Amino acid sequence: MPRGRISKRSVDALSCPAGKDREILWDDALAGFGVAAFPTGKKVYVAQYRQHGRSRRISIGEHGRLTPDEARSQAKVLLGQVETGADPVEERRAERAKETFRETSARFMAEHVSTKRKGRTKEEYQRLLDLHILPSVGSRRLVDMTRSEIAQLHSKLSFSPFAANRALALISAVWNWAAKRDEVSFADNPAKGIERNPERGRERFLTSEEIARLGDALHEAETIGLSWAVDDSNPKAKHTPKERQRTKIDPHAAGAIRLLILTGARLREILGAKWEHVDLERGIIHLPDSKTGAKPIYLSAAAQEVLITLPRIKDNPHVIPGEKKGAPRPDLKRPWATLTRAAGLGGVRIHDLRHSFASFGAGASLGLPIIGKLLGHSQAATTHRYAHLDADPMRRAVDTIGSTINAAMNRRASAEVVDLKTMSKRKSKGRASE
Repeated sequence: MPRGRISKRSVDALSCPAGKDREILWDDALAGFGVAAFPTGKKVYVAQYRQHGRSRRISIGEHGRLTPDEARSQAKVLLGQVETGADPVEERRAERAKETFRETSARFMAEHVSTKRKGRTKEEYQRLLDLHILPSVGSRRLVDMTRSEIAQLHSKLSFSPFAANRALALISAVWNWAAKRDEVSFADNPAKGIERNPERGRERFLTSEEIARLGDALHEAETIGLSWAVDDSNPKAKHTPKERQRTKIDPHAAGAIRLLILTGARLREILGAKWEHVDLERGIIHLPDSKTGAKPIYLSAAAQEVLITLPRIKDNPHVIPGEKKGAPRPDLKRPWATLTRAAGLGGVRIHDLRHSFASFGAGASLGLPIIGKLLGHSQAATTHRYAHLDADPMRRAVDTIGSTINAAMNRRASAEVVDLKTMSKRKSKGRASE
């Protein structure tokens, strides 16, 4: 590790080499005083010492908030305490132990999630904290939290198995984050060992007939508009559907829905796409960032046609613009609800268009690696959920095995694999000849 005089010039020049998690410059004048540079560019002053035969390291403060001289002065105080038998790490751990889960989770969100997770992930974490976790255990001291009360919280959310499991995972993540800072012990994680709820896959695959109904509803919504839905059983319903009571969907909302089913992209990927990302010549939308990082969205001829016909809004760079100047459309909730009602697709989520895109690819035996590439999956296991939809390879395999076994049982050299439709035609011809 490098050594030298810690000064503003040396700290500014310090950087973390590629492939390393940190680079520490140790001061050559004050033993145990150093500054660590991280890949993010963050630099933190530290003090290191030995206590009872064990090496301990404690952070002093971030460069920028502290000058090198201020950090050096604090390091002298900490290292001086060690000489008198004190253990600053243990003292800080004891002080942190007084924190409530609310306080620790706030630090977790500010110092970890805000800098290392996507914006949507941050929103989901905060929603879980505000709705489910903090009202139950927010006021509890971190070290006082027990497995039984976390299990009780998990049980209370049994009406929503997914939310219950996500809340449990978030509590565990907050605890482990604090444990990495020596504030608590990994072994004492109160979320550890609690059995998760079984989660049934929520994939819904649209059939060809359902896709056709959705297409009809889209066409009607874009042209003459969809008829209003009126609940005749409601005594307050004063109106009945009339020809003039129709709802049209704007071309950008309709175009977004068409792009979703034609590309298998995620909703935020289409809504966040800008015209500068679109390369019609190569048939790709180059997204600089997505859930899995930079990603290409491959465009079929049909998807390219949708993009070509979409009107561009002046001073708005987004393919699917919103009402606010320069901003993308925030969601498709209202047009999607209108379309699914008209198409008789109640309960179908907009994300099911992505599943349907994959199911058509699997049914065509395109292969899971290709489907995973089109969807932008970073893990092959994610694509494997569509394996059962690819029936053709399994059918060919079982026909081959059955043919071989049948030939052996009947002492024939081989047996012809006959398609059931072909066999049916042969039988029909045989009856006709009789």
